Amino acid sequence: MFSTTISDSAATAAIIALATTIGSWVLDFTLAGRSGWSAWIAELSLTQTLRTFEQGLLSIGLVLGISAVICGLAALSTVWLPPGVSMRGKIARSVLCLLVTIAALGIATQIGRSFDVSEDRRNSFPSADQQLLATLRLPLLITVNLSPEDPRYIDFKRNVLGKLERAMPNVSVVVAGSRQDFAGQSDAYGQTQYVYGNRSDVSRSTSPREILPLLYALAGVQPPAAAPGAEYPGYPLVVNADATLFWFFGGLPLLIACAWWRSRHPPAVKLVAFEGGQS
Repeated sequence: MFSTTISDSAATAAIIALATTIGSWVLDFTLAGRSGWSAWIAELSLTQTLRTFEQGLLSIGLVLGISAVICGLAALSTVWLPPGVSMRGKIARSVLCLLVTIAALGIATQIGRSFDVSEDRRNSFPSADQQLLATLRLPLLITVNLSPEDPRYIDFKRNVLGKLERAMPNVSVVVAGSRQDFAGQSDAYGQTQYVYGNRSDVSRSTSPREILPLLYALAGVQPPAAAPGAEYPGYPLVVNADATLFWFFGGLPLLIACAWWRSRHPPAVKLVAFEGGQS
């Protein structure tokens, strides 16, 4: 809508929309796996924005941020659509719309509430661990000595860091590794330091089975007992399919044969006699 109001034709508006989409893909491919400002810019990609929903996470902040951008573009379209407004007036109103949109985005980024709506809860720890981690109120500082390009960091972020950020109220993650460390493989490379309160520990593991007991030890709490039947069972196929054999090898071939026989015998045409001796 906004590209239509600032362009001279529908073709130009379509090119602007397509360039925006392709530009977001370029951001995703070029800046993926980087840290710092590059990681923040990569989050602006449409691919990165939709990936959260594809993973089964409903992020309140992300929904509010998308809504703010949509409302901001709609407001800009309203500003630029009337032909009788001066250019200075349109620019002044556009600046106001941009400021309001940026402020709304800043508020949305501060909302970290999200819901795991995936059926197997792949984005969360078991329920018992989730409840216990929510009670750990002290700040947890995690310093990861891995490069963002390292596959171990990608798995670690998906299986442990992302879940901890959603489960615990105060978690900070610092990526201390770099590409030079990844290439040189220094002695400290691969270590992760956990600081909870005034206690700390170091581990090279990226598995939640080892990280969670370490965090419980730092917090001085007992690990929760595993609840029976808490694991996602999936969809085991335990059915008797013998009855379908009668359909596939009996009913369906008979139906096909009847349809073929019916198609080979067209209906007979009845002759009707009319007055005058013609039929």
